[in-house]
Amino acid sequence: MITIIGPTASGKTTLAAHLAASLIAEGQPAEIISGDSRQVYRGMDIGTGKDLCDYEVKIQEANTQHPSPTTQIPSPITKIPYHLIDICDPGEKYNIFEFQQDFLKAYEDITSRGALPILCGGSGLYVESVIREYHLSPVPKNEELREELSHKNMTELTAILMDLKEKNNSDMHNKTDVDSPQRAIRAIEIEAYNLEHKTEDRYFPPIETTIIGVDIPRDERRRKISTRLKNRVDEGMVDEIKRILDSGVSADDLIYYGLEYKYVTEYVIGKRSYDSMLKELEIAIHQFAKRQMTWFRGMERRGCTINWIDAMLPMEEKVKAIRNITGF
Repeated sequence: MITIIGPTASGKTTLAAHLAASLIAEGQPAEIISGDSRQVYRGMDIGTGKDLCDYEVKIQEANTQHPSPTTQIPSPITKIPYHLIDICDPGEKYNIFEFQQDFLKAYEDITSRGALPILCGGSGLYVESVIREYHLSPVPKNEELREELSHKNMTELTAILMDLKEKNNSDMHNKTDVDSPQRAIRAIEIEAYNLEHKTEDRYFPPIETTIIGVDIPRDERRRKISTRLKNRVDEGMVDEIKRILDSGVSADDLIYYGLEYKYVTEYVIGKRSYDSMLKELEIAIHQFAKRQMTWFRGMERRGCTINWIDAMLPMEEKVKAIRNITGF
C-alpha cells in the first residue's frame, strides 16, 4: 500500500489520483481509500472539500492521425475508484473503530482484485490507526460520564483527556481531531473505557505501506486555504448546511463535526455574524493545518518513516518521485 498524507490544501487528493492514473495507464490497477474523518458523510460535500472531480484525471489522447485497425483509443479521462466516501448519514457519530473496520474491508477487497490500495487523508488519527495497527474495540456510550462532563469547558475537558492519555500511554485523540466539547467528551469516554479494559485480545493486521508526505510551504498553504474558503462560500457552503439542518439534523450534531460545520452552523442559527463566521473560520482552518503538521511530525517521532516531497513541484515530477520511492 502507498499512503499519502499532508495538511489541508496541500493537494494530496489530486496527487493520489494522478498517481493512480499513472499506474493504471501502465496496467497496474490502483484505487484510493479516503482517510478523512468527515468525507464519510453523505451530503456534506462543500464543507468537507470532497471535490469528487479530483478522482477524474484527464490524460493525453493518443495520436490518432493514422491509427491501425487494432489501435485502442483510450478515454480522455481516467476515473479513479475510491472508497470510504459517502458511507453514512449526517448526524451519525462515525468513529476510529468503525474506520478501521471499514478500511480493512476496502483494503481486502482492493487487494483481492490485484489492485494497489492508496490510502490518502489528512485525519492523522485515522491514518495512524491503520499504519501503527491500533488495537481498538467498540466503545459503548457512558451516559453517566457524559452527564458528569456536560458542564465542563474545553480547558477542563482537555485536562481530563490528557490525564487519561498519560495513564493509558495513548497516542490517540490529539487536538487535531478533538476540537469541540462533544468530541472531547467522546474521546474521554473512549480513553476511560480503554483504561478499564485490556487491549491484548484486540487485533488489527499489520499492513506494509510506504508513507509519502506532501510538504507545502507555510505561506502557500495559508494562501490556498484562504482562497479555497472563499471559493467554498461562493459555491454554496452556507446553503449546503441550511439544507442539512432542514433535513432534520440538529445544529448540535453539525457543530460536532467542527471547522466549517461548526462556524457556518453557528452563523445560520444566529449565534454569530457573517463576518465573524468567515474571519474565525479562516483562523480555525489555519490552526487546524498547523496541528495536522504537528501530528505528522509526531508520527515520525513514534517511528513512522515519512518520505516528504515538495508540493510545489509539477504534478508529473511529484508522481515520478513517488514511484521512484515506492518502486511501483
